Amino acid sequence: MSSQAAATAFRDTVYGFYARNKRVFPWRTNPTGYRVLVAEIMLQQTQADRVTPKFNQFISQFPTIKKLARANRRAILKAWQGLGYNRRAVMLHQLAQTVVDTYRGRLPRADEQLRALPGVGPYTASAIRVFAFNLDAVLIETNIRSVYIDYFFPRAKKVDDKKILPLITETRDRRNPRRWYSALMDYGAHLKQTKDNPSRRSRSHVTQKPFANSNRQTRGRIVAALTKSEKLTLAELIKKVVQPKNRVTKALRQLIDEGLIVTNGHYYLIH
Repeated sequence: MSSQAAATAFRDTVYGFYARNKRVFPWRTNPTGYRVLVAEIMLQQTQADRVTPKFNQFISQFPTIKKLARANRRAILKAWQGLGYNRRAVMLHQLAQTVVDTYRGRLPRADEQLRALPGVGPYTASAIRVFAFNLDAVLIETNIRSVYIDYFFPRAKKVDDKKILPLITETRDRRNPRRWYSALMDYGAHLKQTKDNPSRRSRSHVTQKPFANSNRQTRGRIVAALTKSEKLTLAELIKKVVQPKNRVTKALRQLIDEGLIVTNGHYYLIH
């Protein structure tokens, strides 16, 4: 960044778009710590438009972190269906229990305390600080990355985050980080829909493998089946999952190792 004027021009571009095209999400209109936490966990690997209806249903069923902490694991996984990556729901449940036990049900604000919670990495901790508490942090994710690549690296390929992070640091709005990063994400989502997706020119870009007939699909079907039935045998699961036995048994071993399900040697059920 060559000058403060250039940084101001960039912020004006982002905020100008945001003023005209601001997206409305339920976790933005009422950004409590718990609501932002649930949204951030759901938004990992899942697009915002898909998250919105599931978020509303989930918050209606588990309106506070204390109620989530006390909830039955099977009920939580049932409410999670449709979002995928069910391990996120288990980690969220464990996180809620930790917050209730350790922090009396109040989500901590300190970065190191947030990072110590189950399922919370550096990005999620910073996002919670920004969107729940309006605290300053440096955030980078796919939409934010798209904005910086499009604006500062219009013809470059394989742009490394090491080149983007200093620009994020220099141009961020420290007075209102919640508004700034919301604006960046909305502008980035717009760019990805209206241009040749700028994030594809990032060195961090990864093309997701097809979902159909994947191990992820098999795992999801197993968990879905076990949220509907209290316990199932291997034969019953194979019938419900509609996948070959070897694929089902592989997924079952993974789910058991990760603590999502348990077995007594005959039946399988949600842990």
